[in-house]
Order: sequence, then structure tokens, then C-alpha cells
Amino acid sequence: MNKRIVVISILILLFTFNLDKPVSFAKQGTITEDNVHVRSGPGTEFQIITQIHDGTAFTFIKRQAEWVEIQLEDSNVGWVHAKYLSINDQVDTPSTITIPHENTQIRSSPTTDAPIANFAKKGSSFQVISSKGDWYEIQNKAIHGFVYKALTEPISLPMKESSFANKSIVIDVGHGGRDVGAIGASGVFEKDVAFLTAQELTNELSMLGANVRLTRRNDEYIPLNSRISYSNNFDTDVFISLHYNSVPNLPNVTGIESFYYKESNKKLATSIQKKVFDAVQADDRGTSFGDFLVLRQNLKPAILLELGFISNKAEEARLLTTMYQKKLVSGIIQGLGSYFARSEIGKTEY
Repeated sequence: MNKRIVVISILILLFTFNLDKPVSFAKQGTITEDNVHVRSGPGTEFQIITQIHDGTAFTFIKRQAEWVEIQLEDSNVGWVHAKYLSINDQVDTPSTITIPHENTQIRSSPTTDAPIANFAKKGSSFQVISSKGDWYEIQNKAIHGFVYKALTEPISLPMKESSFANKSIVIDVGHGGRDVGAIGASGVFEKDVAFLTAQELTNELSMLGANVRLTRRNDEYIPLNSRISYSNNFDTDVFISLHYNSVPNLPNVTGIESFYYKESNKKLATSIQKKVFDAVQADDRGTSFGDFLVLRQNLKPAILLELGFISNKAEEARLLTTMYQKKLVSGIIQGLGSYFARSEIGKTEY
């Protein structure tokens, strides 16, 4: 066989294989005018958070009509009208990378002249904070620094997209309307943090082919019985209730925990608890029996997640960042993927 044909065939096979391993990338862009308003929501009726100027770099988060949610280099997040943006469609910055070689040098700044700040072990993973030329700024629980891009590999999702295809998932967005839920150290409401998580989770699950339904799409009060009926009246594969904890008299308490009511749902709760813990490395408060109405009267596989303590000032600050929310959602999705991969929903061993 002609050598050129062999090479082309191999490239085609490699490309086809990688289609089964979607990688999460972040689009980059710049502001194209001076004195551009960054708002708290997608419209001129929302509050102005700050102003930015021509040439300011940002990371694309999502688009709603003519408005784009962006994250700036100082970690501020807000909405800008699309006409003031230039988005680079060459999506070349992964959200997470892994180190394929032992003792990879991590430097204190993006240059080979900079001091070596640390050495990364083969197989270790990092969150990508920014992209600077040929370098990534990276961070995990132990290390922060810069690594040469050629020495890294993007991390693929551990499950195939097909594990979510046609799955019906109900996301119960905790509290809402006059029911604000717990109140955080800075006065933030649990209902609002839960809604942030629900939006991110909905976006990611939808891209993976799942049929996602929300018990509330706005800041409105929905009775618990209505939430249960919403789950029971559909062919629901999994019901996930999203919540955040608060213990004001114990402001140092942190961590995540998962609850189930029926013993058949324990493995679902355990799977998601483990993967969320792996993703965020927060205190692991474990998986427990929970006598909650949305679980007790739910006829479908159902769990309730307490994803952090907003009464803890440091944890509350993390929970309000886009990067940390993406980590939480990544853990939830990986836990669901493992659960779906192990067994079909409804089998007796669950």
C-alpha cells in the first residue's frame, strides 16, 4: 500500500477515535471598544458591575441572544453586548490538563528563564487558569505555576456521550421566590447559588444529549409537592435536588454531602458524592440517609446534594466563582456517567 495512503488512513482513524472523547475547551476573546459596560445580567436593565476597555482579554462562558457572559482575568464575571466583543473561534485552551511525563517543570512565570517553582508528577491534573503564549497558568490543590503547553495533554471526559443520550434528568433547584433557603456569610441566598449550579449543570447535560427538566426556571416559589409530581409524572431517570448548607454559629464548617431516602438510591448518591469530592477536593461529609419530602415521596431514583456551606466565608466565596461551579458540575456529571455506565436505571441492585 502507498505510504501516503497509510498515513492518511491512520490520521482518519485517530480523528474518528477522538470524536468519542469530547474535551471541554474555553473560547477566548478581546473587547473592541473603550468604556464598555459589564453588567450583572443579559440586558441594559441589569446593574453595571464595571467598565472595560479596548484590548481587554476575556474567557467566553455562554451567550444569551445578543449578550455574552464573560470572565475577565481578575476573575470578575459579567455580561457584555456582543457587538463590543471579538471572540476567537480557534478554541485552543482546555479547561483542564494532565501531565504525561514524570517530573515536569512548573515555573513561577511563563518563561524558561523563570525559577522552577515545582515538579509535577506524571498523570497529575490541573485546572487551566489562563493561556499566555506557549504557556498555561495552572493550579491544583498543591501546585500553582506555569507549564509549557507542549508538555501537557487536555483531559477527556471519562464517559462517552452515549451514556447520557435520551436520559431524562430532573434538576430540582432548591428553594426560590419567598423561600430564600439558607443565608450565607455575606448575605447571599441559597436559592441563588443553587440556581447558578442548576444553569451550569443544565448546559453541560444538554450538550451531552440528556433531556433536562428544571423544577423552576426563575426565582419563583414552587411547593415541594409540585416538585415531586413533576418528577413522578415524567419518565425520569434521575432526580437531583440542589442545595447549600449554612450553620452561622459554626462558621468554620465546610464540605459536601449527599442524601438518599430509598436504599435503592444509595449507589447513585455515593457515585456522585465521590466524583464531586474528587473534582473539588472539599471536605467529604459522606453519603447519608435523608428523610426529605422530595426524596421520600419520589417514585423515581432521587438524591439531594448539599454542595457546600455558604455560612463559611471562604467556601461561600469559592461557590460564587464560575470556575468552582464548573468543578462541581463536572463532578456531578462524572458521577452520573459512572452510575449510568454500571447499570440501567431501575435494576433491583440499585
